[in-house]
Amino acid sequence: MVSALTPEWRTRLADLRVLLPAAASRQAAAFTVVVGMLLVLLATGLRRRKRRAWRAVIVLLGLSVALHVAKGLDYDEAAVSAALFGALVLVRGEFRAKGDPTTRWRALGAGLLLTAVSIGIGFLLLHLREHRIAGPHAWSAQLEQIVLGLVGVPGPLHFTSDRFADLADRVLLTLGMVTIGTTGYLALRPPQPQPRLTEEDQARVRALLDRHGDADSLGYFVLRSDKSVIWSPSGKACVAYRVVSGVMLASGDPLGDREAWPGAIREFLREAADHAWTPAVIGCSEAGGTAWTRAGLSALEFGDEAVVDAATFTLDGRAMRNVRQAVARVERAGYTAVARRVRDLAPHDVARLKAQAAAWRGSETERGFSMALGRLGDPEDGDCVVVLAYETAACDTEADPAEPTDPSDSAGGEPRLRALLHFVPWGRHGLSLDAMRRDRSADNGLNEFLIVSTLRQAPQLGVARVSLNFAFFRSALERGERLGAGPVIRCWRGTLLFLSRWFQIDSLYRFNAKFQPTWQPRFVCYPATAELPRIALAMLEAEAFLVRPRWRDHVPRPGALLAAARRPRRERQAPEDDRARAPGAP
Repeated sequence: MVSALTPEWRTRLADLRVLLPAAASRQAAAFTVVVGMLLVLLATGLRRRKRRAWRAVIVLLGLSVALHVAKGLDYDEAAVSAALFGALVLVRGEFRAKGDPTTRWRALGAGLLLTAVSIGIGFLLLHLREHRIAGPHAWSAQLEQIVLGLVGVPGPLHFTSDRFADLADRVLLTLGMVTIGTTGYLALRPPQPQPRLTEEDQARVRALLDRHGDADSLGYFVLRSDKSVIWSPSGKACVAYRVVSGVMLASGDPLGDREAWPGAIREFLREAADHAWTPAVIGCSEAGGTAWTRAGLSALEFGDEAVVDAATFTLDGRAMRNVRQAVARVERAGYTAVARRVRDLAPHDVARLKAQAAAWRGSETERGFSMALGRLGDPEDGDCVVVLAYETAACDTEADPAEPTDPSDSAGGEPRLRALLHFVPWGRHGLSLDAMRRDRSADNGLNEFLIVSTLRQAPQLGVARVSLNFAFFRSALERGERLGAGPVIRCWRGTLLFLSRWFQIDSLYRFNAKFQPTWQPRFVCYPATAELPRIALAMLEAEAFLVRPRWRDHVPRPGALLAAARRPRRERQAPEDDRARAPGAP
């Protein structure tokens, strides 16, 4: 780019005029600037060893050799381009990475980047030939000249050299045409389909869940529709994943026979290497983390999952006083709870639940990835459980609180649905919390009431254990408040408490702790410490805490269920509203 924007050798130009007219050499200079700009933009893909980037660079370097000669017989620059061309041809075997799935968001990114680079090149051109500008030339006038030149319109500046004026016009117009053409092409081309769970994959995953579903409480979330799965060579295990911003993000443990886990992990890492994606895992258990570290990744504990044993759970004792009081208050207010398998609900009841859940979510972004199913009432999810809270006008104070009450039996008028919990199966004898939805105007303590009602009705459902919410960095919060905690852990706890103003970190941990659960650690696995910031951003995007603007207004689907990470609520809102399910994602 610099060689095209700086003056040429006069003797070489004189020799060139014998072969080409002046207008052709100046147009070649404009094309050289564009080639240089594209080479810079392709550097990232070349660094990631993308095959497509290599092919594009090879074509551009071959073209630049001819352009350097045509713009001013610049044999030295042409020789450098030719040397780079030859070097890349010799090492062509190093560039094996496949391309990323295409999306129309690349059009917006490319358009903004090309516009910024074009304006920067325009300022560089005017600065290098500043002595060719007639009269005063403020920065604002230069910017206007550049922007108008990108679309072929004369600007406010005047030049003392017609040759330079022609060169500037050609360079800016060529940059503008490339910017508009590239952006339009990327915006109008059909996006490459994103990976999704196929019907065949879904059938194979359900077969694995029947045999190995007890191993991991997150196993059923493999069936989330925006995930893909990669299988071990034997087909006895799979890894669920999604590609987010160049990160191949797996969730939970590999599903299936543990002896086949290494094969599935090797296939996962091979696929990541083929596309130059960064492999990462979110929310794996200790067993899963061990398998991933044996494959070469590092593990970092970043939270704990709260699991309650339904058989031993009780409201007795001082430790359960707050929960006991909250449940009693809600029961006195006239609330009842019913737990049902989805397969036992009538179609019109499922439709009503979907509509009500969507209304409670409103226009909020639906969050969740690693601990969310993302749907409610699908016929294929018949083993899922919904626990419904109804408000009735009358309450039978003599009723046994351990017995489920059907709201249709209420004599106090039409019951009103005020909240619901949605659980997915955890093997044959467990449930894993998927989502919490509630009417914002309902009484406080309703979520505690629903969880206790689920545990009370667990025997009727054949459930022995219930996985509740995820507590982000729970161990740090717990150790930091102990007597004698060191300055480092206290500083880390203070940081988490500060972040709790926006994310339910501390409040969610304390809510979980009310039920005296067993804490099961969950881990993030990553290839290198330097990749952690990129992986963290990908995790936030996957869990929908970083949301890109939509091309058009989003209309919530009737069955869209807010799961995993419920909306980050407003500051100081009661911690029992809309529990989070995604790791660290209140």
